[in-house]
Amino acid sequence: MLVLSSPSGAGKTTISRALLSNDDKLSMSVSATTRKPRPGEVDGKDYYFMEPVDFNVLVNQGELLEHAKVFDNYYGTPSGPVRDALSKGQDILFDIDWQGTQQLAQKAGDDLVSIFVLPPSTHALEKRLKSRAQDSDEVVAQRMSKASEEISHWAEYDYVVINDDVERCIAEVTAILQAERVRRIRRTGLLTFVEGLREGY
Repeated sequence: MLVLSSPSGAGKTTISRALLSNDDKLSMSVSATTRKPRPGEVDGKDYYFMEPVDFNVLVNQGELLEHAKVFDNYYGTPSGPVRDALSKGQDILFDIDWQGTQQLAQKAGDDLVSIFVLPPSTHALEKRLKSRAQDSDEVVAQRMSKASEEISHWAEYDYVVINDDVERCIAEVTAILQAERVRRIRRTGLLTFVEGLREGY
């Protein structure tokens, strides 16, 4: 499980898309949310869009790996699709905030690798939020006021990258993913393989 977190506008969606397009062993975790779809978003692909009452049912039944309230809407990760993908040998990419990462860490243990994406500056962050033209000035101001709190959790993550050059940032995150895949604790069947080597096979 690979987590990417950042304040809104720091570039984690761009990084996520690049990772997914270049790596067929990586799939995106689709979150459930109570917020309304943005233009072009597809239910079941971008998010599972649902009413608050249905979201609460998932919470109460323990069907979410993590969940949090962000900007008056609820977000959470349904556990079923994640378990299915992991059982098929897929790595799962999560685009979640620090609250979700803390909850996921409690359940995933060594299976979790977390990366925090920092913007190069506060000014650059605000400029990116305004240039994507998805939110009103009021929402942009809300996101900027929340960014400082989100950034304060950077030290809870395994890795931190600064997105001052998106191509370099993508390369750094790709390198982290590749390195984590070959860590000894994740190499299933390695003991048997090494024993075979020692016995001359």
